[in-house]
Amino acid sequence: MKIAVLPALLIAAGFIAFSAQLYGHADEDASPVYGVTVPPGYRDWKLISVTLEEGDFNQLRAELGNDAAIKAYREGTLPFPDGAVIVALHWKRAPSDEDNRVFGHVQAFVAGSPVNMQVMVKDSTKYAESGGWGFADFTDGKAADEAKHKTCFGCHEPAKDHDFVFTRYAP
Repeated sequence: MKIAVLPALLIAAGFIAFSAQLYGHADEDASPVYGVTVPPGYRDWKLISVTLEEGDFNQLRAELGNDAAIKAYREGTLPFPDGAVIVALHWKRAPSDEDNRVFGHVQAFVAGSPVNMQVMVKDSTKYAESGGWGFADFTDGKAADEAKHKTCFGCHEPAKDHDFVFTRYAP
């Protein structure tokens, strides 16, 4: 019986290691200033909204929320409750060659190369000095530097009336 348990444990350990690489969440790679990491399983969260950023950004963005964030959005709860987590995935906007051949001109775009992901974690006690939110910015699974993270809260201050969150829910 002990012999049968060993392969199962090795398979489980391999799956855990593979999952960490797949989702890019290395616990040791926390954002400076806030200590926020990439949330495990975030790709399975519900969609909050999508954004097209034109101009210098030229990006498609998708915002995802954990259950606490989605519940707050659906119920119109402000401020967001502690435990709410919002993830924003950013990609360069790329023309969809397949769709555009059908349309006869460029009008369809898809997610191109990944740019970064940003994370907001609500903990009104831990992050009291930044409106109750901890922030993170990751590129290729690696946290941006301290200087970048020191700009996060200042960027979100204009959205103070919506608990420092820009994205509105798209039901």
